[in-house]
Amino acid sequence: MKQLKILLAASEAVPFSKTGGLADVAGSLPLALSSLGEKIAVFLPYYRLTKNRDFGIKFLQKGLKAKWGNWNPDFSLYHCKKENVDFYFIDEKEYFNRDFIYGTPLGDYPDNAERFGFFANSVLSSAQALNFKPDIIHCNDWHTALIPFYLKYKLANQGFFKNTKILFTIHNLAYQGVFPKEVISKLGIGCEFFVPESLEFYGKLNFIKSGILYSDAITTVSRGYAKEILTKKFGCGLEGLLALRKKNLYGIANGADYRQWNPRTDKLIKVNYDRKSLRNKLECKKDLLKQTKLSLSPALPLLGVISRLTQQKGIDIIIDSIPRVVTLSCGLVILGVGDEKYHKKLLALAKKYPQNIAVRIGFDNKLAHRIEAGCDMFLMPSRYEPGGLSQLYSLKYGTIPIVRAVGGLNDTIIDYGKNPDSGNGFKFSTLRPDDFIGALKRAISVYKNKKEWKNILLRIMKLDFSWEESAKEYIKVYQSIMR
Repeated sequence: MKQLKILLAASEAVPFSKTGGLADVAGSLPLALSSLGEKIAVFLPYYRLTKNRDFGIKFLQKGLKAKWGNWNPDFSLYHCKKENVDFYFIDEKEYFNRDFIYGTPLGDYPDNAERFGFFANSVLSSAQALNFKPDIIHCNDWHTALIPFYLKYKLANQGFFKNTKILFTIHNLAYQGVFPKEVISKLGIGCEFFVPESLEFYGKLNFIKSGILYSDAITTVSRGYAKEILTKKFGCGLEGLLALRKKNLYGIANGADYRQWNPRTDKLIKVNYDRKSLRNKLECKKDLLKQTKLSLSPALPLLGVISRLTQQKGIDIIIDSIPRVVTLSCGLVILGVGDEKYHKKLLALAKKYPQNIAVRIGFDNKLAHRIEAGCDMFLMPSRYEPGGLSQLYSLKYGTIPIVRAVGGLNDTIIDYGKNPDSGNGFKFSTLRPDDFIGALKRAISVYKNKKEWKNILLRIMKLDFSWEESAKEYIKVYQSIMR
């Protein structure tokens, strides 16, 4: 089989930029594909937060143009290489030289349609400028969803992309890129496409419809979520359209990047450990308690949350449950950023229960690793969870997940109460504080039996959710749409 040339476009990727799991996938999947022999180039916006850190990114070319709408803005291209993968950064200061990626804590940037319409165009212009003719363009979420449209209707007569196929991955269907009709002229989209059969969605323009309609295949980040989005409950208004493309819809589970997330080699935690040195995990717990200034006894359960602080992630369930968590003599460390109303509530609870609750608003990679290593349990009470990565990291660190049975969480976590021989966490189904607390109580009951708890840790830490198998599934899809 010949080597594939893959262009992967995303709005964020670790280590350069991150707000959620999309960044983990866009940063790790290309490395796994490269290790399997494929040639891959990743295209990202060049954000201010990326510029402010030393990633070894070098200037490559200036004066490039994205031809769309009534305006041809110039942009520059930057580059760095990471483990044989080329990462290209599109620099347009008006759009990307901002403090945040998508918006401030008070709301999204009002020109996000223009920002990511420009990005979609500039990715295609950059590929041409670099003479990188991809076999596959792999688009990710709504930010890149206009690429299939532009390729089909703006570049159809150009030979450069003649044989290029497109895969579109939905990481979270709730975020669709829905904007007022007025933006279509700025994006170079004709009025004939503003119809329900194309890009119109209840009187507005819907970016993600472009990815679903005009790509050769669609994937999402777990088998469970691929089934869920065909239902009214999880389809977010697009279940009918997705049903029409059901034959071209695949669920491929996310993998964990064990080069970054492995307690045996992690340089960001107090002391390394593995299945043979589990006692060192206690030292990581003591260090986390010290770092967060919690006066909790190391013998008591310590719970961790690393999340976007939004309703989707069930943060409201955690907030409502915190008084009962405290009565169970648990500690809780929360790291994340999201809705301002949740920031205020969490900080108030941390002030009310300073011995038990620590809250850090923002993203802190070092603290994220210390939470995974230092906590006994990890909480993910999500309303929906397309794939989920934190539960996979937690398993490797011997930090037992307590999750709601949805999407990728339901695929990867087996409830210990129902199957003690293979259980790797605790699950609950109904999104209520009572059910969440019930699962937590079951976990605490097992935690008090140190021998039983240790046996679970020894089993879960040898589970393998590495990217290689997932990358092989992506390659199968790439090859099938090329045929």
